[in-house]
Amino acid sequence: MTKRYLVLSLATLIMAACGGGEVNKTEKLQKLKQDKAKLDLEISTLEKELKAGDSSVKTKTVTIAAIQDTLFEHFIDIQGNVDARENVNVGAQSPGIIKAIYVKEGQHVSKGQTLAQVDDQLVRSNIAELQTRLDLARTLYLKQENLWKQKIGSEVQYLNAKSGVESLERNLETLKEQQALARIISPINGTVDAVIAKIGDAAAPGQPAFRVVNSSNLRVVANIAESFAGRVKTGDEVIVTLPDIQKEIRTRIGFASKVIDPLSRTINVEIPLKPSNDLHPNMIAQLRIVDYRAKDAIVIPVGVIQYSLGKPYVLTVKGEGNKLQAVRTNIELGRTYNDKAEVKSGLKSGDRVITTGFQGLNDNDYIKL
Repeated sequence: MTKRYLVLSLATLIMAACGGGEVNKTEKLQKLKQDKAKLDLEISTLEKELKAGDSSVKTKTVTIAAIQDTLFEHFIDIQGNVDARENVNVGAQSPGIIKAIYVKEGQHVSKGQTLAQVDDQLVRSNIAELQTRLDLARTLYLKQENLWKQKIGSEVQYLNAKSGVESLERNLETLKEQQALARIISPINGTVDAVIAKIGDAAAPGQPAFRVVNSSNLRVVANIAESFAGRVKTGDEVIVTLPDIQKEIRTRIGFASKVIDPLSRTINVEIPLKPSNDLHPNMIAQLRIVDYRAKDAIVIPVGVIQYSLGKPYVLTVKGEGNKLQAVRTNIELGRTYNDKAEVKSGLKSGDRVITTGFQGLNDNDYIKL
């Protein structure tokens, strides 16, 4: 009987122990999970701190630039050349042999100045003969006039004498005009750029003998493609660069034609230039015509722009000191010119953009400068 009770007591104890053990394991498991979550949080925090401040953790070195509001301009690039408005070939007005040249290359001449003389011996002989006849006719006219005043002679004699003088005077004037045509004269103020004729050459109308250039009245001329015709007009601002003399001039278009050339499919533009000793006709001129301007614009280098699924973004910087992180920032682009791009939205003045070292960086990666 005693053994039976002992067996029952042991069984009861075993069952009690088993039931209590299950409860303890559940509580212990729950506590361990709580401890694990706490440890994971501490580990994550320590890892971030190590990445940000521990020199043993590698962070990528980058270069950044602070964005500021600035002026953005878009240009149409074309090439033209310097041209003289008054660049003329001067020739004789009447045929003959050139017997004298009065100027040399590089000499400044005035409008109406004689450059050369064509042989006018025949005309001068005719003038001398006619002058003699005119002198005699005038003497006879004066005598006839005196007689007519004294009521001597007829009116017809007086009028014939007067008519003879007037006719000879007109003939003399015509011969003098012909004599003037034998002079090769400059039609403009300028500089003799070339002496083409030589003494003894046969001169003829339409045949150039000299070239005279007025270098104080210069312009840049260029042809603009039809596709840009609607974006260019008289008065537009333009930057003229003269690479040969390393000179840049900011001015305005003086003239932009309205008619498109049917052969070249271009319009003509002219930009007046102020007189300068270093400017010469036929110099190459590079033109940048301003066709778009935005004040207080956000401008970034084109090279820092990246694309994901066709949408542009840049990497900016957040944080201070030694806790800097890269941040992916989506942007909306405006116009681009050369290596500059206008940003319509996504960035603001003061933002810091990573300009070098952004390759391979991801969002929230730690960086150093």
